[in-house]
Amino acid sequence: MKEAVLYRKIDRPNWVQCTACARYCIIPPGGIGFCGIRKNIDGKLYLLVYGKLISAAIDPIEKKPMMHFYPGSMVLSIATNGCNWMCKYCQNFSISQRRVVEGMDTTPESLVRAAIEHGADGFAYTYNEPTIFIEFAHDVGVLARKKGLYNMFVTNGYQSEEAFDLLKHFLDAATVDFKGNGDPKFLYKYAGVRDVEPIYQSLLMMKKHGMFIEITDLIVPKVGDDLNQARKLVRWIVENLGPETPMHFLRFHPDYLMMNIPPTPVKTLEKHIEIAKEEGLKYVYIGNVPGHEYEHTYCPNCGRIVIKRYGFFIQEWNLDEENRCKFCGYKINIKGKLSPNWRNYRFFGIPMSDL
Repeated sequence: MKEAVLYRKIDRPNWVQCTACARYCIIPPGGIGFCGIRKNIDGKLYLLVYGKLISAAIDPIEKKPMMHFYPGSMVLSIATNGCNWMCKYCQNFSISQRRVVEGMDTTPESLVRAAIEHGADGFAYTYNEPTIFIEFAHDVGVLARKKGLYNMFVTNGYQSEEAFDLLKHFLDAATVDFKGNGDPKFLYKYAGVRDVEPIYQSLLMMKKHGMFIEITDLIVPKVGDDLNQARKLVRWIVENLGPETPMHFLRFHPDYLMMNIPPTPVKTLEKHIEIAKEEGLKYVYIGNVPGHEYEHTYCPNCGRIVIKRYGFFIQEWNLDEENRCKFCGYKINIKGKLSPNWRNYRFFGIPMSDL
């Protein structure tokens, strides 16, 4: 536990307002914010999970999913419990919706040391919404960057403007995960999100600070697959982030409180791909459908496969040292070079004693 940075006093005795995320929770003495991990103790806001991890594992960055940022590299993925959304379909609900503070105690120094010892190229703050433990992520991330490691968020994008005062010091990239095409009605009913505008403002702030962005969109059949809303979202991305922004349409699988909804039909995902291409996006993907042709990266100029994948694994690389297509020379929007470890992918949990 450690005193938070992102909060302010308000004009009520010992009440505070958290400024980490766009909910801006007003918290009375002894109270806890919506996320379940930021508590007012005697007029000071504390991050209850500072240095307390609920999960840690080594993953390929493609699992996040992040296809255009240091491809083939490995990340140390870490999470605490808690979340600022209440997604009824969350596959990590045992972490995100847990309201008992639990986990293994660690420090930024030991985490960075473990990342280096286990061959990770960077950190992914993921599994739950990392913004809620931003002070801890900041301390890990600043130290990681000094050691030559990168930092990325897998995030719902529900940050506050104040959060970027910390994020700008360490965050290199983010996968911003829309749900149901960003439909406000869907997000209100199934995730408890009252206002979607903060997501778009966060994306603009990420762009302003030079963070590499990829977009994911979980397509939930029957309740979160409106094609008009999909077109609206894609148009915003093209106009505000640019047509070279990678976008992933993810297949929904029944989980948590939505076991009655079937998996997304592949044809529905393919229709979303068509819309994205019609609107001008150059790099579009289908996720959670191993073996689909839209797991690959295609050259926007000649149409050839420049990165062939199966699931999270790169099978073929057809780019030169400057990430240009070997067939026509077109510059592909990729940050960083292919990791030399791309043929030696591995997944493994890290013993908490190592952290």
